[in-house]
Amino acid sequence: MDRKALIIEDEPELGELLGEHLRAWGYQPHIVNEGINAVSWIRNNKPEIVLLDLLLPDTDGYTICELLKLDRDTNLVPVVMITALSGNDDRARGLEVGANHYLCKPFTSAELKRAIQSAQAKIENLKRSGAAGEIHFRLRSDTHYLDELNQMLASLLLFSGLTQKQVKQLTTAIRELGCNAIEWGHKKQVDRIVHLDYRIDPEKVTIVIRDSGPGFNPSNLPHAAGTEDPIAHMEVRETLGLREGGFGILMARGLVDELSYNTPGNEVTLVKYFPAGDHLKPDSQRTGETSTKRQHA
Repeated sequence: MDRKALIIEDEPELGELLGEHLRAWGYQPHIVNEGINAVSWIRNNKPEIVLLDLLLPDTDGYTICELLKLDRDTNLVPVVMITALSGNDDRARGLEVGANHYLCKPFTSAELKRAIQSAQAKIENLKRSGAAGEIHFRLRSDTHYLDELNQMLASLLLFSGLTQKQVKQLTTAIRELGCNAIEWGHKKQVDRIVHLDYRIDPEKVTIVIRDSGPGFNPSNLPHAAGTEDPIAHMEVRETLGLREGGFGILMARGLVDELSYNTPGNEVTLVKYFPAGDHLKPDSQRTGETSTKRQHA
């Protein structure tokens, strides 16, 4: 049986050419010239591959891809961006919103086939590991961008299976440790990039925050609050001329189920488990969710 594929391309001749290639490779292509109905078509038909142009008459491919990847129902649909935009910033933005491969025009038939295979392989690897979705974010080292991302994550996490209370706890921990990456890892150098990975597995949500700083030893932080004496560090901070604070890591540990750093200390992993028996349920049955939230997400 032919496998479904969607081509979103506003150049009719190129759309037909892509369709011919896909038919030759065993796909049943559906071609649209605008993006307006693409997301709903993908949600209803679950194609095995989406070929997505970025420059469309009614919207842009970045927006379509982001909508697909932020929707749990379509997160694991492989997306290949096909575009004339070849700049590094364009490619970075495409991968940031969740594209599984970025292919620049012009390209050969062999390059297209490899791009499709690469995108599908990435999704299959996620499925084999048990993941129900994965998104990568990049943000500049400014708390304004961190707050914007956290608002997006809060909406996304409500559809993961976490309760509203758990979402609040996790996003609070993300903000605390994201601020640490910005303030300590990057010394507030706004052009340096903080990476945040979101992953949903059958039993948990995992968030990884990574900066490009030298790292630190989380077990040796005299200027940060410790479990045995949460206020002993305040005198150290005063001596060093630091602002009041230092509670971020201790607070975050109490807000998530697991918190761990890599060896250099420039990457922190946060884990929050779903309530027992509540994960991977249909939207209308998940704790803290309603159909109204789905409509306004």
